[in-house]
Amino acid sequence: QVQPVESGGGSVQPGGSLRLSCVASGTRRSINAMGWFRQAPGRQRELVAAITSSGTTVYADSVKGRFTIFIDNTKSMTDLQMENLKPEDTAVYYCNEEPTVPAWGYFGLDYWGKGTQVTVSS
Repeated sequence: QVQPVESGGGSVQPGGSLRLSCVASGTRRSINAMGWFRQAPGRQRELVAAITSSGTTVYADSVKGRFTIFIDNTKSMTDLQMENLKPEDTAVYYCNEEPTVPAWGYFGLDYWGKGTQVTVSS
């Protein structure tokens, strides 16, 4: 099955940092893009950040200036560096291999990871 694997979640205080990692499925020879989404209880799943293999990025307005997405094409993996975390960032974060990104007009294959919990609280 095609399923990326996330890691790096945890609990931090407001203002803290975390770095999430996602390894793409080894069954695929190459990827066009990877992305991170998140979902909190009672809220819709939302795009956090996405990146193409060439380095084009898109970020949710709520995380601009705080989160940075990276891609390693050789390793077929993506990292999300999260700085100055806020309580509202608390959610399950999902990696998406070949994400659908409306801002790019791109309809992907949407291979989802199982998610990793990020909790930001005092």
